[in-house]
Amino acid sequence: MKKVLIITYYWPPSGGGGVQRWLKFVKYLRLFHWEPVVFTPSNPEIPSVDNTLLGEIPKDIRIIKNKIWEPYTFYKSFTGRKKTDKIQTAFLSEKKTRLPMLENFSIWIRGNLFIPDARKYWIRPSVKKLSHILSQSSVDAVVTTGPPHSTHLIGKQLSEKLDIPWLADFRDPWTNIDFYHDLKIGKRADKTHRKLERAVLEKADAVTVVSPGMKKDFLSIVDRDYEVIPNGFDQEDIHLNVAHKPDNDCFSLAHIGSLTKTRNAENLWVVLKELTESYPEFAEKLEIRNVGKIDVYALESLRKSGMEKYLKLIDYIPHQEVIAEQNKASVLLLLINNTPNAKLILTGKLFEYLASGRPIVCIGPADGDAAGIVRETHCGTVFDFTET
Repeated sequence: MKKVLIITYYWPPSGGGGVQRWLKFVKYLRLFHWEPVVFTPSNPEIPSVDNTLLGEIPKDIRIIKNKIWEPYTFYKSFTGRKKTDKIQTAFLSEKKTRLPMLENFSIWIRGNLFIPDARKYWIRPSVKKLSHILSQSSVDAVVTTGPPHSTHLIGKQLSEKLDIPWLADFRDPWTNIDFYHDLKIGKRADKTHRKLERAVLEKADAVTVVSPGMKKDFLSIVDRDYEVIPNGFDQEDIHLNVAHKPDNDCFSLAHIGSLTKTRNAENLWVVLKELTESYPEFAEKLEIRNVGKIDVYALESLRKSGMEKYLKLIDYIPHQEVIAEQNKASVLLLLINNTPNAKLILTGKLFEYLASGRPIVCIGPADGDAAGIVRETHCGTVFDFTET
């Protein structure tokens, strides 16, 4: 067995999409003669908890943890939030902020002072701790997965210091991520972000990305070899949920995951409003299910369109229950972010959607990576953001 050190911020009991990719890789790496060693924070700020994912971790693997200092305690206090409030990804807000000016100032601080992200203070102590550990127990390769992209800077320093092959895995872009410009980044900070991004792309021995669009995006920054390894689904998860069938007593449109402001499908709500008014029998059976967090902006949009009464909110549930919800849906909604980088988004949920066998309605760019897979697999239909 060769050994690989995997540096990841998201790890069980953290829930959500960010943890799935490398949890599943770790689960199966031994079949390919690689022994995983995982390095992760002992006290991360995570958006949700899923203790059932702990059962996915292979027995007897070594997990190294190191304490991380993050500015979120200060941020919560500064913006009037409770200490127990969870910080959601992609600027999702479940309620309107009471202090919008302080919120905006905090975002500016995040984008201009915490570079590449709020986990920057994990870099130096992690390099120190891992350098000591690896001097006594070596590994054959290092993998870093981002975001947060601070993990890549840990990998870069370890690779340079100890001459270990390093693979940088990008689950999302860096400077082309959908909320980059929402960070209110100034010219100097933008220059620093792009300099660090280029350094990682140049120095890593291998770089993997999750979509062809992301590969094209990175090629415009650094011309080198990139490997596209899309997300997928775990066949074991699917087998556990084959008994769940669609509920014929209702017509359920199910969206799995966070319904953010940029995923709000205003035209869909308009169309559903028209259908419910024209066809009473449809109105009697309609149910819009959102399994995950929903942004206050999207909630207001549903309210204004008169569709809130059909909405069923299901907060974060364990991954196995999520798959069961997918299998019970009449139609699965795949809402791609309505942002400039939408074409390269290839969300992990698409592959579990495919495994469910349920028809998919994809709303996003018609020439995007996600739309291409929907058409190629004949699993549903694709509509542009502006279509009704």
